[in-house]
Amino acid sequence: MLNPISKNRNYILAYIAIWITIFLIHTFIINFFYGVDSVISIADSAVFNTLFALVGLNLWYVIRFNLKETPNIFDLVFNHLIVAVLAIAAWITISYFLLIYIFPDATSYREFLNESLPWRIITGIFYYLLFIMFYYVMLFYEDLQEKVKVEAQLQTLVNEAELSALKSQINPHFLFNSLNSISSLTITNPDKAQDMVIKLSDFLRYTLSHDKDEKASLKEEFSNLQRYLDIEKIRFGHRLNFSTKIPNECNDFEIPNMILQPLIENAIKHGVYDSTEEVLVELTCTQDDDHVIIEIRNEYDPDTKKKKGEGIGLKNIKKRLQIIYKRQDLFEVSAEKLMFRATLKLPKR
Repeated sequence: MLNPISKNRNYILAYIAIWITIFLIHTFIINFFYGVDSVISIADSAVFNTLFALVGLNLWYVIRFNLKETPNIFDLVFNHLIVAVLAIAAWITISYFLLIYIFPDATSYREFLNESLPWRIITGIFYYLLFIMFYYVMLFYEDLQEKVKVEAQLQTLVNEAELSALKSQINPHFLFNSLNSISSLTITNPDKAQDMVIKLSDFLRYTLSHDKDEKASLKEEFSNLQRYLDIEKIRFGHRLNFSTKIPNECNDFEIPNMILQPLIENAIKHGVYDSTEEVLVELTCTQDDDHVIIEIRNEYDPDTKKKKGEGIGLKNIKKRLQIIYKRQDLFEVSAEKLMFRATLKLPKR
C-alpha cells in the first residue's frame, strides 16, 4: 500500500511546503541566535530536515506492515521505542558525519554541533510522534472507509436478495391461479385453454427476461400487463372491464418491474372474482413536479367476505418500494363506499 502522502498530489505539495517552512525557521534560528555562518546554517538545516523528511515517509511502512497488528499496548509501546531509537540515532549519526565531512575545518561549528545534539534528539522525538500520530489517523480512516464500503456491498446484496424473495412470492401465486384456470378450461373450452397457455407463456417470458432488472419503462410494464389481462379476461369474460388513461409523457418513466401486475391482480381478486356483474378496473397516470402518480381503482362489494391471504401482494409492493426508494410514503390504499383505490407515488429523481 502506498504512503498516504505520496498517493495525493495535494498532500505531496503540502508536505514539501511544511518542510520548506521548517527549513527556513531552522536556518534563521541557528544563524541569528547562535551566530552560525549563513552557508553552514543553510547546509545544517538542509541536511537534518531533508533526511528526517525521508525517514518520516518510510515510517509509514514500518507502522503499516509491522506495528499495526501488535497484540497489546505494552508490545506496541516497546516496539515504537525501538523504532524511534533506531530512526533517530540513524538520522543524527548520518547528518552529523555528513556535515563534518562537508565542513572539516569549521572548528566552531563542530563545537556547536556537539552542543546541539540534545535538542536535536528532542526535535527528532517530536517529529517521530507527529508522524506516527498522522499515520495512525490515516490507518483508522482507511479501515473506516473499507468497513463502510463492505457494509454498503453487503446491504446491496441483502436488498437484492430481499427483492428477489418478494418477487418470487408474487409470480408463483399468479401462476398457481392461471394453471387452475387452464385446468378447468381444458374440459369446458379447450380452444380458450390453448389461447390462455400461449398468453401465459408470453407473460412468463417477459417476467423471466426482466428478473434481474430493477426497473422498466411504464410502456413496457403496461404491455406486459395487457398479457396478464388477456389471461384474466379468458377466466372472467364480460365481468372484467379494464380501462386506462396513460398520457404519452408517462410512457418513458421507469418504474419497478412487475409492480403493476399484483395491483391489478388484487383488484380482480377482490372486485371481479365474486361478482356476477361487470366490474370496472381503471388505471390512470398523472404527474406533478416531483412524482409520477399511478392509480388503480376498482369497484368492489364491501360486504363480501374477505379471502384468506388477502394483502400479501400489497405488502410486498410497499416493501419493494421501501427497499428501492428508501421511503415509506410511496404507496397508499383506500376504500371509499364502493370504490377501492391503490396509489403509487413514484419520485422522478
